[in-house]
Amino acid sequence: MAYKPFDLTGKAALVTGGNGGIGLGMAEGLAAAGAKVAVWGQNPEKNARAEAALKAHGVDVLVRKVDVADEAAIVAGVAEVIDTFGRLDFCAANAGIGGGAAFDQMTTERWRRVTTVNLDAVFWTFREAVRHMKERAEAGDPGGSLVVTSSTSAIHGAPRNQAYASTKGGVLAMVRGLAVEYARYGVRANSILPGWIATDMTQGAQDNDKFNEQVILKRVPFRRWGEGEDFAGIAVYLASDASRFHTGDSFVIDGGYTIY
Repeated sequence: MAYKPFDLTGKAALVTGGNGGIGLGMAEGLAAAGAKVAVWGQNPEKNARAEAALKAHGVDVLVRKVDVADEAAIVAGVAEVIDTFGRLDFCAANAGIGGGAAFDQMTTERWRRVTTVNLDAVFWTFREAVRHMKERAEAGDPGGSLVVTSSTSAIHGAPRNQAYASTKGGVLAMVRGLAVEYARYGVRANSILPGWIATDMTQGAQDNDKFNEQVILKRVPFRRWGEGEDFAGIAVYLASDASRFHTGDSFVIDGGYTIY
């Protein structure tokens, strides 16, 4: 049989926060490569649009409204994906929220909300996914890929955004630990660090002419906002056998922003 490293036929994937932006870009790439895809999102209208877009690729699709701030909802959600598809090969913890505020004005309530969604939810999601992958490996079927969406905020100063940046730095450490601990089961763990991407979270900046002039046109070598589809390729690579020996890494996808 011919070696097809990027063929995801027979694999099952989950993308949290996958109904728009980076998550949907990843999910569409996975579906186009033949994977069964499950997507979690909170907005019913966006969920419906995502479901239609993914089904157009002719693969099995599962779209659910799951609150990632709720541990029980995540446990039940991952179990449903495994029950529906029979397995889970690729798990992308992509759901997240912003937390912009002056540091001296940050409330504990707001801090806890950001850390729950951006850090605790990653832990809960990966814990459930890796339990399944480990059990499958012990039964003679090793393999699996865990991917977290971090941010360039994790590696450069992020004024007025310390809660967000703290969580994005935290998941980098979590993933490196997972990469070492679960390699024996054939499970890989990697991080993606997006730069300025056109999503709902960055809508305010997208609408700001001064920001576009000073940051996007002067600081991003590609002179444009990143788009969800810019993350399709990395998702397929990390879900596929092409990355079977690639783990514990951080992929900066920012159009050159951090090096310019």
